[in-house]
Parts: sequence; C-alpha cells; structure tokens
Amino acid sequence: MDDLTDIAEAIADPVRREILVMLRPAPLTAGEIAGRFAISRPAVSRHLRVLRESGLVRDEQSGRHRRYSLVHTRLDPLAAWLAQFDGRRSDWTQRLAALETEVHRTRRDRLRAQPADTPRTTHQEDTA
Repeated sequence: MDDLTDIAEAIADPVRREILVMLRPAPLTAGEIAGRFAISRPAVSRHLRVLRESGLVRDEQSGRHRRYSLVHTRLDPLAAWLAQFDGRRSDWTQRLAALETEVHRTRRDRLRAQPADTPRTTHQEDTA
C-alpha cells in the first residue's frame, strides 16, 4: 500500500485519532495513554501498534516504560492531498496577491499625482 492509504487507514479509527491528539504536545508512555481510555490496555496497545506501523508515532524504550511520540511529518502527504479540495486556500492566495498588486498600483499612482515641485520622499504614508 502507499503512504497515503496507510495514513488514512491508521487515522480512520477515532481512538487512534484521539491518541494522535494526546501525543501532539508531548510524548506519553503507553500506560499514560491507556489510562485515558475506557477500553482495555491490550486494545490501546493494538491501536499504538497500528500507529507505529504506519509511521505516525515512534516509540522509545525509557527504562521500564515505552514512550510514544507523534511523527508530525508523516501527516504531510495527507495534508497535501486534502489541500487540493480546499478551494478557500487557493482563493485566499489569489485575493492576497490581488490586494498586494492594488497597494503597489495605488502607491505608484500617488507618486505620479504629486506636483513636480513637491519633494518626493522614499517614505510615503501607507494609506491605500
């Protein structure tokens, strides 16, 4: 399977999505994660295994405990794929580019409209 499918399947389960949210601020041990759910520890372990195998989390042995941390970059392929459906993002990019063009045009027109005997300064007031 490809990365996108692996990631999508891993986050399809609400428990696994909640685990990812829990790991966002800081790594947690398997026990700390399991303690926040009403499901059994073996069930949480299975969810952690799916997340680990998909590359969304990594685990590290720390003494007697195993600490899990989020691998933020593994969500990038999914975010990029989803971005193609977010028309607002490209729409805002276009709007901001148009605004920038208008600001530059207004500044240029103001400079041209100044009488010839008015000294031109490099620091014009920006009140477009």
